[in-house]
Amino acid sequence: MTSSRLKVLLACAGLLLFTSPAHAALPTSFRWSSSAQLISPKPDATHNIRAVKDPSVVYSNGRWHVFASTVNTSGSYNMVYLNFTDWSQANNATHHYLDQTPIGSGYKTAPHVFYFAPQQRWYLVYQTGSNAAYSTTTDISDPKSWTAPKSFYANGMPQIIKDNIGKGYWVDFWVICDNAKCYLFSSDDNGHLYRSETTLANFPNGMTNTVIAMQDSARYPLWEASNVYKLSNENKYLLIVEAIGSGGRRYFRSWTSPAITGPWTALADTEANPFAGANNVTFGGAQWTKDISHGEMVRAGTDQRMVINPCKIRYLYQGKDPNATDPYNLLPWRLGLLTQTNSNC
Repeated sequence: MTSSRLKVLLACAGLLLFTSPAHAALPTSFRWSSSAQLISPKPDATHNIRAVKDPSVVYSNGRWHVFASTVNTSGSYNMVYLNFTDWSQANNATHHYLDQTPIGSGYKTAPHVFYFAPQQRWYLVYQTGSNAAYSTTTDISDPKSWTAPKSFYANGMPQIIKDNIGKGYWVDFWVICDNAKCYLFSSDDNGHLYRSETTLANFPNGMTNTVIAMQDSARYPLWEASNVYKLSNENKYLLIVEAIGSGGRRYFRSWTSPAITGPWTALADTEANPFAGANNVTFGGAQWTKDISHGEMVRAGTDQRMVINPCKIRYLYQGKDPNATDPYNLLPWRLGLLTQTNSNC
Protein backbone atom coordinates (compact mmCIF):
# COMPACT_ATOMS: atom_id res chain seq x y z
CA MET A 1 0.00 0.00 0.00
CA THR A 2 1.38 3.42 -0.91
CA SER A 3 1.99 5.97 1.86
CA SER A 4 -0.46 8.41 0.24
CA ARG A 5 -3.26 5.78 0.20
CA LEU A 6 -2.48 4.88 3.81
CA LYS A 7 -2.85 8.55 4.77
CA VAL A 8 -6.24 8.71 3.08
CA LEU A 9 -7.45 5.63 4.94
CA LEU A 10 -6.14 6.92 8.26
CA ALA A 11 -7.75 10.29 7.68
CA CYS A 12 -11.09 8.66 6.95
CA ALA A 13 -10.75 6.68 10.16
CA GLY A 14 -10.00 9.85 12.09
CA LEU A 15 -6.50 8.64 12.96
CA LEU A 16 -4.40 11.08 10.93
CA LEU A 17 -4.02 13.99 13.34
CA PHE A 18 -1.22 15.95 11.68
CA THR A 19 0.78 16.37 8.50
CA SER A 20 4.35 15.18 8.68
CA PRO A 21 6.87 18.04 8.53
CA ALA A 22 8.76 15.93 5.97
CA HIS A 23 6.13 16.93 3.40
CA ALA A 24 5.82 20.59 4.35
CA ALA A 25 6.93 23.23 1.86
CA LEU A 26 8.03 26.80 2.36
CA PRO A 27 5.19 29.27 1.83
CA THR A 28 5.31 31.82 -0.97
CA SER A 29 4.77 34.60 1.56
CA PHE A 30 5.89 34.73 5.18
CA ARG A 31 4.51 36.12 8.41
CA TRP A 32 6.54 36.67 11.57
CA SER A 33 6.21 37.82 15.15
CA SER A 34 9.16 39.56 16.79
CA SER A 35 10.40 39.43 20.33
CA ALA A 36 11.33 42.54 22.24
CA GLN A 37 15.01 43.44 22.24
CA LEU A 38 16.83 40.37 23.55
CA ILE A 39 20.49 41.35 23.45
CA SER A 40 21.79 44.88 24.03
CA PRO A 41 25.28 46.36 24.50
CA LYS A 42 27.06 45.76 27.82
CA PRO A 43 29.87 48.32 28.09
CA ASP A 44 32.71 47.69 30.54
CA ALA A 45 35.79 49.63 31.63
CA THR A 46 37.58 49.06 28.32
CA HIS A 47 34.65 48.53 25.92
CA ASN A 48 32.32 51.50 25.49
CA ILE A 49 29.90 49.60 23.26
CA ARG A 50 27.31 51.46 21.21
CA ALA A 51 25.79 48.61 19.15
CA VAL A 52 25.48 44.81 18.98
CA LYS A 53 24.75 43.51 15.46
CA ASP A 54 25.36 40.80 12.80
CA PRO A 55 24.56 37.79 15.03
CA SER A 56 25.44 34.16 14.42
CA VAL A 57 23.86 31.47 16.62
CA VAL A 58 24.09 27.73 17.30
CA TYR A 59 22.60 25.47 19.98
CA SER A 60 25.10 23.01 21.45
CA ASN A 61 25.35 21.04 24.70
CA GLY A 62 22.19 22.56 26.10
CA ARG A 63 23.18 26.18 25.54
CA TRP A 64 22.67 28.88 22.95
CA HIS A 65 25.97 30.29 21.69
CA VAL A 66 25.75 33.74 20.11
CA PHE A 67 28.53 35.62 18.35
CA ALA A 68 27.97 39.19 17.17
CA SER A 69 29.68 42.33 15.97
CA THR A 70 30.23 45.16 18.41
CA VAL A 71 30.65 48.84 17.59
CA ASN A 72 32.02 51.27 20.15
CA THR A 73 31.33 54.97 20.55
CA SER A 74 34.25 55.74 18.21
CA GLY A 75 32.67 53.65 15.46
CA SER A 76 35.27 50.85 15.76
CA TYR A 77 34.25 47.23 15.18
CA ASN A 78 35.12 43.93 16.84
CA MET A 79 33.15 40.91 18.12
CA VAL A 80 31.52 39.51 21.24
CA TYR A 81 30.49 36.04 22.47
CA LEU A 82 27.78 35.08 24.96
CA ASN A 83 25.90 31.92 25.91
CA PHE A 84 22.75 31.06 27.85
CA THR A 85 20.29 28.20 28.28
CA ASP A 86 17.06 30.06 27.47
CA TRP A 87 16.26 33.14 25.40
CA SER A 88 14.75 34.78 28.49
CA GLN A 89 18.31 34.87 29.90
CA ALA A 90 19.91 36.36 26.79
CA ASN A 91 20.15 39.98 27.91
CA ASN A 92 21.67 39.00 31.26
CA ALA A 93 24.39 36.80 29.77
CA THR A 94 28.04 37.76 30.25
CA HIS A 95 29.62 39.41 27.22
CA HIS A 96 33.07 38.07 26.33
CA TYR A 97 34.85 40.52 24.04
CA LEU A 98 36.89 38.67 21.44
CA ASP A 99 39.53 41.38 21.14
CA GLN A 100 40.75 39.97 24.48
CA THR A 101 41.39 36.57 22.85
CA PRO A 102 43.92 35.37 20.23
CA ILE A 103 41.53 36.79 17.60
CA GLY A 104 42.88 40.15 18.71
CA SER A 105 41.95 43.79 18.39
CA GLY A 106 41.32 45.79 15.25
CA TYR A 107 38.62 45.46 12.62
CA LYS A 108 37.01 42.01 12.86
CA THR A 109 33.29 41.77 12.35
CA ALA A 110 30.24 39.93 10.91
CA PRO A 111 30.87 36.50 12.49
CA HIS A 112 29.52 33.18 11.21
CA VAL A 113 30.03 30.14 13.47
CA PHE A 114 29.65 26.44 12.66
CA TYR A 115 31.05 23.02 13.55
CA PHE A 116 33.14 21.50 10.76
CA ALA A 117 32.44 17.82 11.38
CA PRO A 118 35.23 16.35 9.18
CA GLN A 119 37.83 18.03 11.42
CA GLN A 120 35.79 18.01 14.65
CA ARG A 121 36.50 21.70 15.07
CA TRP A 122 34.44 24.86 15.38
CA TYR A 123 35.06 27.61 12.83
CA LEU A 124 34.38 31.30 13.30
CA VAL A 125 34.38 33.11 9.95
CA TYR A 126 34.50 36.92 9.83
CA GLN A 127 35.62 39.91 7.78
CA THR A 128 38.78 41.93 8.37
CA GLY A 129 38.27 44.60 5.72
CA SER A 130 40.82 43.10 3.31
CA ASN A 131 40.01 39.37 3.43
CA ALA A 132 37.74 36.64 4.70
CA ALA A 133 39.26 35.30 7.91
CA TYR A 134 38.68 32.39 10.26
CA SER A 135 39.64 31.11 13.68
CA THR A 136 39.09 27.62 15.09
CA THR A 137 38.58 25.89 18.43
CA THR A 138 37.52 22.53 19.84
CA ASP A 139 35.57 24.24 22.67
CA ILE A 140 32.99 26.78 21.56
CA SER A 141 32.23 27.71 25.18
CA ASP A 142 35.79 28.95 25.85
CA PRO A 143 36.25 32.30 24.09
CA LYS A 144 39.98 32.38 24.82
CA SER A 145 40.51 29.10 22.95
CA TRP A 146 40.03 30.55 19.46
CA THR A 147 43.13 30.55 17.27
CA ALA A 148 44.65 33.69 15.77
CA PRO A 149 43.08 34.80 12.47
CA LYS A 150 44.00 33.13 9.18
CA SER A 151 42.89 34.26 5.73
CA PHE A 152 40.88 32.26 3.21
CA TYR A 153 42.28 34.01 0.13
CA ALA A 154 46.06 33.77 -0.13
CA ASN A 155 46.19 36.51 -2.78
CA GLY A 156 43.58 38.79 -1.23
CA MET A 157 40.47 39.96 -3.02
CA PRO A 158 39.76 37.87 -6.15
CA GLN A 159 40.05 39.73 -9.44
CA ILE A 160 36.38 39.29 -10.35
CA ILE A 161 35.42 41.16 -7.18
CA LYS A 162 37.95 43.91 -7.87
CA ASP A 163 36.42 44.29 -11.32
CA ASN A 164 32.85 44.67 -10.05
CA ILE A 165 32.94 46.17 -6.56
CA GLY A 166 32.99 49.79 -7.70
CA LYS A 167 32.61 52.00 -4.63
CA GLY A 168 31.23 49.16 -2.53
CA TYR A 169 32.79 47.08 0.26
CA TRP A 170 33.69 43.38 0.43
CA VAL A 171 31.55 42.08 3.29
CA ASP A 172 29.59 39.32 5.04
CA PHE A 173 31.25 35.96 4.45
CA TRP A 174 29.14 32.80 4.67
CA VAL A 175 30.26 29.16 4.45
CA ILE A 176 28.07 26.20 3.48
CA CYS A 177 29.16 22.72 2.37
CA ASP A 178 27.58 19.74 0.64
CA ASN A 179 29.06 16.24 0.49
CA ALA A 180 31.82 17.21 -1.93
CA LYS A 181 32.57 20.93 -1.71
CA CYS A 182 32.53 23.94 0.61
CA TYR A 183 31.39 27.30 -0.71
CA LEU A 184 32.16 30.79 0.54
CA PHE A 185 29.62 33.51 -0.28
CA SER A 186 30.24 37.26 0.02
CA SER A 187 28.72 40.57 -1.04
CA ASP A 188 30.06 43.89 -2.28
CA ASP A 189 27.34 46.46 -1.47
CA ASN A 190 27.22 47.03 -5.21
CA GLY A 191 24.59 44.58 -6.41
CA HIS A 192 26.73 41.42 -6.54
CA LEU A 193 26.69 38.16 -4.60
CA TYR A 194 29.89 36.12 -5.04
CA ARG A 195 30.64 32.44 -4.52
CA SER A 196 34.02 30.73 -4.17
CA GLU A 197 34.67 27.02 -3.61
CA THR A 198 37.08 24.36 -2.41
CA THR A 199 36.76 20.65 -1.79
CA LEU A 200 35.40 19.35 1.49
CA ALA A 201 38.68 17.52 2.04
CA ASN A 202 40.79 20.65 1.42
CA PHE A 203 38.72 23.14 3.48
CA PRO A 204 39.61 25.81 4.55
CA ASN A 205 42.42 25.87 1.99
CA GLY A 206 42.17 26.29 -1.76
CA MET A 207 39.24 28.71 -1.92
CA THR A 208 39.13 29.59 -5.63
CA ASN A 209 36.87 29.71 -8.72
CA THR A 210 35.13 32.87 -7.55
CA VAL A 211 32.04 33.67 -9.62
CA ILE A 212 29.09 36.04 -9.49
CA ALA A 213 26.31 33.90 -8.05
CA MET A 214 23.64 36.59 -8.41
CA GLN A 215 23.58 40.24 -9.45
CA ASP A 216 21.27 43.23 -9.80
CA SER A 217 21.78 46.33 -11.91
CA ALA A 218 20.99 48.42 -8.82
CA ARG A 219 22.96 48.26 -5.57
CA TYR A 220 20.22 48.29 -2.96
CA PRO A 221 18.07 45.29 -3.99
CA LEU A 222 21.04 42.93 -3.51
CA TRP A 223 22.92 44.59 -0.72
CA GLU A 224 24.61 42.24 1.80
CA ALA A 225 24.16 39.71 4.68
CA SER A 226 23.54 36.63 2.54
CA ASN A 227 22.57 33.33 4.22
CA VAL A 228 22.33 29.98 2.41
CA TYR A 229 20.64 27.00 4.10
CA LYS A 230 19.83 23.39 3.30
CA LEU A 231 16.19 22.47 3.98
CA SER A 232 15.99 19.40 6.20
CA ASN A 233 13.00 17.87 4.44
CA GLU A 234 14.09 17.94 0.79
CA ASN A 235 17.00 18.49 -1.56
CA LYS A 236 16.49 22.22 -1.73
CA TYR A 237 18.43 25.27 -0.60
CA LEU A 238 17.16 28.62 0.64
CA LEU A 239 19.05 31.86 -0.06
CA ILE A 240 18.22 35.13 1.65
CA VAL A 241 19.90 38.47 0.99
CA GLU A 242 19.39 41.80 2.72
CA ALA A 243 18.07 44.69 0.63
CA ILE A 244 17.57 48.38 1.31
CA GLY A 245 14.03 49.51 0.61
CA SER A 246 11.96 52.67 0.79
CA GLY A 247 13.06 55.15 3.43
CA GLY A 248 16.35 53.27 3.76
CA ARG A 249 14.70 50.42 5.70
CA ARG A 250 16.34 46.99 5.61
CA TYR A 251 14.48 43.83 4.64
CA PHE A 252 15.26 40.35 3.27
CA ARG A 253 14.57 38.82 -0.14
CA SER A 254 14.58 35.03 -0.72
CA TRP A 255 15.14 32.38 -3.40
CA THR A 256 15.30 28.58 -3.56
CA SER A 257 17.41 26.18 -5.61
CA PRO A 258 18.07 22.44 -5.93
CA ALA A 259 21.80 23.12 -5.51
CA ILE A 260 24.10 25.55 -3.71
CA THR A 261 25.34 26.67 -7.11
CA GLY A 262 21.83 27.53 -8.33
CA PRO A 263 19.91 28.31 -10.43
CA TRP A 264 17.94 30.40 -7.94
CA THR A 265 14.17 30.82 -8.24
CA ALA A 266 12.45 33.76 -6.57
CA LEU A 267 10.40 32.89 -3.49
CA ALA A 268 9.46 36.02 -1.53
CA ASP A 269 11.73 38.62 -3.07
CA THR A 270 10.08 42.05 -3.08
CA GLU A 271 9.61 44.79 -0.51
CA ALA A 272 5.85 44.27 -0.78
CA ASN A 273 6.25 40.51 -0.26
CA PRO A 274 9.60 40.09 1.51
CA PHE A 275 11.08 37.09 3.24
CA ALA A 276 11.16 39.31 6.33
CA GLY A 277 10.61 43.05 6.62
CA ALA A 278 8.44 45.74 8.13
CA ASN A 279 5.53 44.59 5.93
CA ASN A 280 5.27 41.11 7.44
CA VAL A 281 6.60 41.36 11.02
CA THR A 282 4.34 42.10 13.98
CA PHE A 283 5.32 42.93 17.55
CA GLY A 284 3.61 41.81 20.74
CA GLY A 285 4.61 45.09 22.39
CA ALA A 286 5.97 48.34 21.01
CA GLN A 287 7.46 48.18 17.51
CA TRP A 288 11.08 48.77 18.47
CA THR A 289 12.43 48.53 14.90
CA LYS A 290 11.31 48.97 11.30
CA ASP A 291 14.52 47.39 10.01
CA ILE A 292 14.87 43.62 9.74
CA SER A 293 18.58 43.36 9.13
CA HIS A 294 21.65 41.09 9.21
CA GLY A 295 21.17 37.90 11.21
CA GLU A 296 20.98 34.14 11.12
CA MET A 297 18.47 31.29 11.31
CA VAL A 298 18.13 29.03 14.30
CA ARG A 299 19.53 25.91 12.64
CA ALA A 300 18.47 22.28 13.02
CA GLY A 301 22.11 21.36 13.70
CA THR A 302 25.51 22.94 14.09
CA ASP A 303 27.58 21.62 11.20
CA GLN A 304 28.84 22.90 7.87
CA ARG A 305 25.72 21.82 5.94
CA MET A 306 23.69 24.72 7.44
CA VAL A 307 20.52 22.65 7.80
CA ILE A 308 17.28 24.31 8.87
CA ASN A 309 13.87 22.86 9.62
CA PRO A 310 11.33 24.73 7.44
CA CYS A 311 8.69 24.36 10.16
CA LYS A 312 8.22 27.49 12.28
CA ILE A 313 11.47 29.14 11.31
CA ARG A 314 13.20 31.39 13.82
CA TYR A 315 15.63 34.12 12.82
CA LEU A 316 17.93 36.11 15.11
CA TYR A 317 18.29 39.58 13.61
CA GLN A 318 19.45 43.13 14.20
CA GLY A 319 17.05 46.05 14.52
CA LYS A 320 17.27 49.62 15.73
CA ASP A 321 15.23 52.53 17.03
CA PRO A 322 13.23 53.84 14.03
CA ASN A 323 13.97 57.40 15.17
CA ALA A 324 17.76 56.99 15.26
CA THR A 325 19.56 59.46 13.00
CA ASP A 326 23.18 58.65 13.89
CA PRO A 327 25.90 58.12 11.30
CA TYR A 328 25.86 54.51 10.07
CA ASN A 329 28.72 53.31 12.28
CA LEU A 330 27.04 54.70 15.40
CA LEU A 331 23.51 53.40 14.84
CA PRO A 332 22.16 51.72 18.01
CA TRP A 333 21.61 48.16 16.73
CA ARG A 334 20.12 45.56 19.08
CA LEU A 335 19.22 41.88 18.61
CA GLY A 336 15.75 40.34 18.49
CA LEU A 337 14.23 37.01 17.46
CA LEU A 338 11.67 36.43 14.71
CA THR A 339 9.31 33.44 14.86
CA GLN A 340 7.40 32.41 11.75
CA THR A 341 3.64 32.44 12.33
CA ASN A 342 2.37 31.01 9.02
CA SER A 343 4.25 27.74 8.80
CA ASN A 344 2.84 25.04 6.52
CA CYS A 345 3.79 22.41 9.11
